[in-house]
Amino acid sequence: MSIDYKKELERAAKGMILIHNPDTLIRLIARMIAQKVRVEHASILLYDREKQTYISTFSFGVRGTKIPRGFARMDTDNHLVQLFTAEAGKRLFSDGAFVYAEAERLLKRKKISPQQEELLRKALLQMEIFQSVVCIPSYFRDGLLGLLLLGRKRSRRRFNHSELNFFVALAHDVAMALKNAQLFKDLESQLDNKKRLFIQTIGALATAIDAKDHYTHGHTSRVRDLSLEIAGRLDKDTDSGSLNGKFIEQLHIASLLHDIGKIGIPESILNKEGPLDEAERKCVQEHTQVGVTILEPIMELKDTLLGVKYHHERYDGSGYPDGLSGEKIPLIAAIIAVADAFDAMTTQRPYRSPMFKETAVAEIQTLSGSQFHPNVVRALVELHRESRI
Repeated sequence: MSIDYKKELERAAKGMILIHNPDTLIRLIARMIAQKVRVEHASILLYDREKQTYISTFSFGVRGTKIPRGFARMDTDNHLVQLFTAEAGKRLFSDGAFVYAEAERLLKRKKISPQQEELLRKALLQMEIFQSVVCIPSYFRDGLLGLLLLGRKRSRRRFNHSELNFFVALAHDVAMALKNAQLFKDLESQLDNKKRLFIQTIGALATAIDAKDHYTHGHTSRVRDLSLEIAGRLDKDTDSGSLNGKFIEQLHIASLLHDIGKIGIPESILNKEGPLDEAERKCVQEHTQVGVTILEPIMELKDTLLGVKYHHERYDGSGYPDGLSGEKIPLIAAIIAVADAFDAMTTQRPYRSPMFKETAVAEIQTLSGSQFHPNVVRALVELHRESRI
């Protein structure tokens, strides 16, 4: 039976982002590999920052090929690691997958430099030690986060291009999910007594969101800055000064995490050039609820969830996910909605060029009372008039 790898990848991505324990995440990935592509064995080696080495974290397979946890290690100068980190190695396998049989053919053709030939031969020896026929790197930004080593398929057939492409794409999402899980682990351990580190970790999570979408780099920090400016203006314009320090702190965090649910959206949709179809649009709209699902386990963030969940509600009730209208929309969400829209309008997107700031402000002003909260729009207009944005 053929496997729809695109659907499997989307399903895996959505499942992975909900798991905040790195060990549990690794087991999920290994189990999925075993179910979808039947291999004799597989091993996952992850980079240990403290020990500065790659350590076997999880392995499964038939008796004799399963590697005990922590037993296998690869230092950064290991030739298999160098194959994915050194320039000489990167030029050999631009598609991401290192396949033993293809490497052998490359050596026979003798169309590579002596340096590459030596690196390739020593990397193949490492593959033989692990009884592996395929090695898939997992990168987070420019750093090699880990390696997935696969033994032969039980059917003895070769891995086809669809399977290899699936593993390469999966490795990218795994890196993102692992980094996300590690950040959450750090976040939960710092909440009680290290507030400064907590905010820094939130910032790191926001960076992970930006890394997912090539066209919105810096979006979350800009939305945070504008949201806080708007809140400051609103507070100045009210007699009671109702926007206290706690609200500002919640807005700070919610504005950074408002798009965290997009971690579960395939990059092919996020970076699509041109309009989304109905199914793709629905997938994007799910990011608000997915964001809530991700953050709900962290009790200290419960007050920020309103901003994450409702920042796409519209003042006239035609937004999502719950169709709230008017004053039923929490103020924290109404502020983020305007800041989010302004940044989207004034930055480059795959489907259009950026607007001038005055054009974006004018357009948002025309949507006051229909899409956006009038008081929040008024604050934005005043900030622009004062040249503060």
